[in-house]
Amino acid sequence: MAEELALLVADVFEAAGALRRAGEALAGAEGQTQARWQLMSVVSEESLPVARAARRLGVARQGVQRIANELVRDGLAEFRDNPDHRTSSLLALTPSGRRALEAITARAEGAHRAMGEGIAQADLATLRALLRRLTEQTDQWAEAEAEAEAEAGTAAEAGGAKRGTRSRAATDRLPE
Repeated sequence: MAEELALLVADVFEAAGALRRAGEALAGAEGQTQARWQLMSVVSEESLPVARAARRLGVARQGVQRIANELVRDGLAEFRDNPDHRTSSLLALTPSGRRALEAITARAEGAHRAMGEGIAQADLATLRALLRRLTEQTDQWAEAEAEAEAEAGTAAEAGGAKRGTRSRAATDRLPE
């Protein structure tokens, strides 16, 4: 089981790379990058603060902020007042941004038809469900690992506090 999962992980990374390259080509044909396309897609349904858009994309806020600033500079997006937070503006698409997103999306629809040719819709649905389940289980594992590490760190700090300021390794060598 572990070996098959390791092979699946390698396949997923390979597929992600191929899809990223295809995404760059699709977005590039419309004068954009995949990163700009992804951010425009995320804020297309509702305006979002940059931090929330970054969380949805699973990337660092600083990188999303840079891309948001570029989109605003190029007239594809704008910052709007956020009624819920004075210092965290909302990123929204402009009409030009919507047109750019629609052009990339139309190009992508044709590419997706070609990429999925010969693959049954039921197989794609099954694969999506399995990937979502694997993602959830991976996130649960990562959260449990982080909690275990935090608990181990707390225990180590408590052990160090009992012995003074020396490290645990150093105090373990001291005579009692």
